[in-house]
Amino acid sequence: MLTADAEPVRPAPPRRPAVAAWSRVAGAVVAGLLLYVAFPPLGAWWAAPLGIAAVVTVADGRRLRSAFGLGLLVGVAYQWPLLHWTGEYVGGVWFLLLAALTVVMAVPIALLPLVTRLPGAPLWVACLWTAGEAFIERAPFEGFPWAKLAFGQPGGPFASLASLGGAPLVTFAVALSGAGLWALVRALRPPRRAAPLAGALVAVLLGPVAGLAVWPSVAASPPGPTATVAAVQGNVPRAGLDFNAQRRAVLDNHVAQTRRLADDVRAGRAPRPDLVIWPENSSDIDPIRNADAGAEIQAVTDEIGVPVVVGAVLSGTRAPDGTLVRGPRNTAIVWLPGRGPAQTYTKRHILPFGEYIPLRGIARAVSPLVDRVTDFEPGTGSGVLPAGPTRLGVVTCYEVVFDDAVRDAVRGGADLLTVPTNNATFGYSDMTYQQQGMSRLRAIEHDRAVVIAATSGQSAVVAPDGSLVARTGALFTPGVLVEQVPLRTTTTLATRLGPAPEWVLVALGVGALAVGTVRRRRERA
Repeated sequence: MLTADAEPVRPAPPRRPAVAAWSRVAGAVVAGLLLYVAFPPLGAWWAAPLGIAAVVTVADGRRLRSAFGLGLLVGVAYQWPLLHWTGEYVGGVWFLLLAALTVVMAVPIALLPLVTRLPGAPLWVACLWTAGEAFIERAPFEGFPWAKLAFGQPGGPFASLASLGGAPLVTFAVALSGAGLWALVRALRPPRRAAPLAGALVAVLLGPVAGLAVWPSVAASPPGPTATVAAVQGNVPRAGLDFNAQRRAVLDNHVAQTRRLADDVRAGRAPRPDLVIWPENSSDIDPIRNADAGAEIQAVTDEIGVPVVVGAVLSGTRAPDGTLVRGPRNTAIVWLPGRGPAQTYTKRHILPFGEYIPLRGIARAVSPLVDRVTDFEPGTGSGVLPAGPTRLGVVTCYEVVFDDAVRDAVRGGADLLTVPTNNATFGYSDMTYQQQGMSRLRAIEHDRAVVIAATSGQSAVVAPDGSLVARTGALFTPGVLVEQVPLRTTTTLATRLGPAPEWVLVALGVGALAVGTVRRRRERA
């Protein structure tokens, strides 16, 4: 009840701006999570376009600084659950990697408001996103493109576009569809006009419809030569960083599984392979310098009677004063029965904070575990090794994320691809399943079968159409896969065009940014 002297109670000021701000924050987090769940093992490929639509929604109309902040939230929500396994190796130092990747990812999101008001906005948004991924493939730390949108798409209709323009075209199509969803919702608001609605629908549907149209050519299986290939998964005594203290046990495990395969072949329980592939780090004891390790590998190679591709760590070289002259090398060696080691390929894209430590002084302050990592020396070459009846393209573990590594192997004459990988270091994480999805996309991209040989799982054989032919079971269990795989010499349009589609999309994105910048300046003048 009011008295005569009392002042009337004034209504509280509206809180809509604060609510809108918090809704954008929540939207940014949801957007990042949607991008994440598209990846294996969840594999909800359809979530990626929804995530892009949410990203554009929260960034549209914001100032660049505000959009950058929202981009950081998207990056954390996307990258943290996707890449948390990196912390299994060198502890807290992985936050340096996450921070760098998050900042780099936030930059193109911050620039989205410059292109969302241009005619044909979904196209420019997709080009800008593709440009951002092109940068992340090359920096920071010489590139870490694990989170490409394309790698979450091997089970969806966009994947077949990889055969036309590689992973960048798949990313572009996903981003175009997502930006089209954003434009469609905006076009449905009054006043509704036919042209924007039609344009938005085209943007939403172009990628999946084109992918479905291309699929029959991807799924075609032309007759040709084949080879029977065995992937040996020897397993490790226990998961984690201590894997490196178990070197002899790991080598012995792979020898034992290969010997068991030889027994099965003699007994008629398994077909005789033309080639056996061991994973990365299957012999962390240098078999060239250590006669006992070399003798063990030679004995089992002679027993199986076919070439064995051994993933080995070759020792580094130090000067008399202890200075490292040449770092250790992560090398695939073709080991021949009756002859020993032959051709080799040394991994050229080495893993930051795993095989070398960037910013070592800062990293040491974050995690003392970095001093347990000696910087590896990267190799050179295309990774093509003559191995039995195949010209084997070796793409070692982390290298599968790089377009050039896989493309160079196929252009170098590889008729079969292999991804030897060491998952043991990363424990019971999603890393192995994510890598499997990438391998499936690479198979489609270059029309090649892919054999994944893992230390601890999951090993797999992938057909040229990206389908899984076979895979081992639970993580950290031994196993052997023996499958007949096609040896292809055809080249897809993506293989022939190389990086050209990516650079065209990057150029379009940069051009749209320039136009958007000029337009914003004129509006403010």
